[in-house]
Amino acid sequence: MADLRQEALDYHALPTPGKISVELTTAAETSYDLSLAYSPGVAEPVRAIAENPDDVYKYTGKGNTVAVITNGTAILGLGNLGPMAAKPVMEGKALLFKRFADINSIDIEVKHKTVEDFIDTVANIADSFGGINLEDIKAPECFVIEKALIERCKVPVFHDDQHGTAIVTAAGMLNALDIQGKNIKHADIVCMGAGAAAIACMELLIKCGAQREKIYMLDTKGVIHTRRDDLNEYKRLFANNTDKRTLEDVIDGADVFVGVSGPNVLSAEHVKMMAPKPVIFACSNPDPEIKPELALSTRDDVIIATGRSDYPNQVNNVLCFPFIFRGALDVRARTINDQMKVACVNAIRELAKEPVPKEVLDASGVDSLVFGKEYIIPKPMDSRLCGRVAKAVAMAAVESGVAALEMPENYME
Repeated sequence: MADLRQEALDYHALPTPGKISVELTTAAETSYDLSLAYSPGVAEPVRAIAENPDDVYKYTGKGNTVAVITNGTAILGLGNLGPMAAKPVMEGKALLFKRFADINSIDIEVKHKTVEDFIDTVANIADSFGGINLEDIKAPECFVIEKALIERCKVPVFHDDQHGTAIVTAAGMLNALDIQGKNIKHADIVCMGAGAAAIACMELLIKCGAQREKIYMLDTKGVIHTRRDDLNEYKRLFANNTDKRTLEDVIDGADVFVGVSGPNVLSAEHVKMMAPKPVIFACSNPDPEIKPELALSTRDDVIIATGRSDYPNQVNNVLCFPFIFRGALDVRARTINDQMKVACVNAIRELAKEPVPKEVLDASGVDSLVFGKEYIIPKPMDSRLCGRVAKAVAMAAVESGVAALEMPENYME
């Protein structure tokens, strides 16, 4: 662990501090080049954009640029450490946008006194970008912020901690249930955690067929039920009319456990209490709600996924967010709606069922990947994801009426 710590620090510090930089996309070698890039030549695109605002997409990089924005109130699993502590994570997100979807990205860390200050700041700069990716903002403020920005901004706004996590979870969950011979409509689901990711995951699972009354959500005080008077409006959506109060009460006979909470909250005894052929998504990082070794040694009919790269079935947002923005940007979608999210879910889950090319196996460092209990979702290094997911998302944007452009000819072929 000490070696990893130093290697991580060196990775970020050397040879140049940080993980991203700005590169030129056009010639700037001669005086004439500079006269085109700046004065007097730059006046021509200025006049064109003033006359036709949509020309900003033709003459600037706006259409392929996403801002990754945070206030640092919920950094990974580390908590509220402030905007500057969040900067390495935001730079990392920008790196992933460029590496996986060739999208330029700028990280922006915002200091503010009120939620309204943050919303105003982001709304006032949003038009500089093709899209806004919100990151590491704590609940319940993140719900208020995202809703307000979607209403105020003309470009797509996406809180990845909510919807990216939800999309990848839903894709893996539907595949796992298929393998186990179960239908999500009949599944009893336990969700440990009631923050942004948990609520978004459950809402998307409901859009994919789960029944709200069969979902039992828990926070630090136990089961969220209708007789509690300490619930915010978001938790109230999952208040179950039940006498069950503890994890032990709700895990008994459960088909699914989704953990977005903390380490080691699910025991071997809990796993034994679950229904035959259970599905466990233990997504707390770096330490999951239950270690896969323990779950698998407890019973051999379980499918387990985690957020870690050193176990099979990694629930990783990089399977989603670069490509949902790629598709949205390429048809100039004004929002990322439910149809686009569900299209993303289906594209990811269907890809996992296809034969895996050798180059993907090599990039993933494995000899074989076959759809089944240890391969329910694609690997992050699967180069096919960009084309498949972006095309599905773009088509859903066009078909649902939120795109300003038609599908590009031969898109992603």
